[in-house]
Amino acid sequence: MADCGALVYDQTDMGTYLLAALAALLLLSLAFGATRRMWVFTLTALRYGGLWLADALGLRWLACKVTGRPYERYTRPALMRRFCEDMGPTFVKFGQIIASSSGLFPDAYVKEFQKVLDAVKPIPYSVVTATIAKELGDKASLIATIEPVPLASASIAQVHCATLATGQDVVIKVQRPGIDKQTEADMKLLRFAASTAERFRRSAEIANPVGIVDDFAATMREELSFKKEAANLNQFNDIMAQHGHGNIRAPRPVAELVTDRVLVMERFRGVRVDQFDVIRARGLDGETQLVSGLRAWLQCVVFHGFFHGDVHAGNLMILDNDDLGFLDFGIVGRYGEAQKWLISEYMVAFAMGNFKRVAEIVLELADRRPPDLDMDRLVADLGAVYAPMRDTAFGKLNYAEVIPQIQAAVTKHKIRLPRELILITKQFLYFDRYAKGLAPNLNVFTDPRLIMGLMGDLQKARIEYEARKAALAATSAATSTASPA
Repeated sequence: MADCGALVYDQTDMGTYLLAALAALLLLSLAFGATRRMWVFTLTALRYGGLWLADALGLRWLACKVTGRPYERYTRPALMRRFCEDMGPTFVKFGQIIASSSGLFPDAYVKEFQKVLDAVKPIPYSVVTATIAKELGDKASLIATIEPVPLASASIAQVHCATLATGQDVVIKVQRPGIDKQTEADMKLLRFAASTAERFRRSAEIANPVGIVDDFAATMREELSFKKEAANLNQFNDIMAQHGHGNIRAPRPVAELVTDRVLVMERFRGVRVDQFDVIRARGLDGETQLVSGLRAWLQCVVFHGFFHGDVHAGNLMILDNDDLGFLDFGIVGRYGEAQKWLISEYMVAFAMGNFKRVAEIVLELADRRPPDLDMDRLVADLGAVYAPMRDTAFGKLNYAEVIPQIQAAVTKHKIRLPRELILITKQFLYFDRYAKGLAPNLNVFTDPRLIMGLMGDLQKARIEYEARKAALAATSAATSTASPA
């Protein structure tokens, strides 16, 4: 009997210890960001998976019928959009990328995710002022007033208009609290999902979901450093001054009021470039403004391998003094020397209708070349997609149709469409939208102001590059000669 009692006692204790161990593991997992977000991800996914299943089985319809509520079936894009909203800023940001990437994602998802572009819940004003005080310390006294109602509320940060003690009008960009740690945890989840898709679906390997997530993660990390954004603003203004574009600029940051989480900068006043009626009412030459802006953007690529990587309408303004203002340099493109020349040559080859060279550049930028590639067929397939773009007024083109065709043309040959080309093409998509309202007869690939300027810039950039190489070689040779044996 004693033995049996001991056995019961031991089993009871074992069960208690097991439950305690499981509870400890649960609490421990909740203490770490990545595992905590995994729990949130799993529970949220189960919730929306359950809603989808309830729809598929007719249970939601039945429940609505019984309770007298209106019934609307959830589409997969709608469920995905709601899932991203519940998961928070990182997933909302990813949804916003989908919303602004017509042609790169299915149209139903693009349209659905456009609902999240302006649906980000504002940070409470008390949190904004607390963050400013913590980040700026005594320098916060340099800010005289802050407008409590935000000018904009985005997934990463919130913007408020303010006035400095000097009387200067500024805007203050304040990062959402804890967004950096949550983003890192979310990126691990997204990368796991991408690697799983790549492992189990052969077709996903060509699309390179892991590469897309890694690129997104790198972009997010850069956006989370407002010191880097301030440096980008200054670099763009320096480039514009270097090339004589006195009427094209970015907001100037207030150097002493910049931290990784707070950015105080000059306030721009004007109209968005897609406010076509307002621009026409002011009697502005929209086409000249568009050509000047695109020419300056191309010079950034050709000479510096640095350019604004998110030129949507909210980031491009015609200012009250008729200058052209580029805003929000959280996302920029940066290319090394080799990539810079290839991208520049790509644009020239495109303009000249040299689709063989276009195909060669696609292959050079891609991370691999299929062993059984039919080069002639690839050239023909790319030509079939690109040629209409040269023969159609730029404002009449629909990149929502063209980009998927480019993707299909290269995927057909088992080639990944290089991210460099996607980023460049995405910016042209934005400029295309403005052309539709400002310059409907403009074709960016045949307009002499742009093409001759691009070719001249490319030649000048080559000469400067060769001169730098020669000077570097001469310095190296002189150093080598002067060194003791």
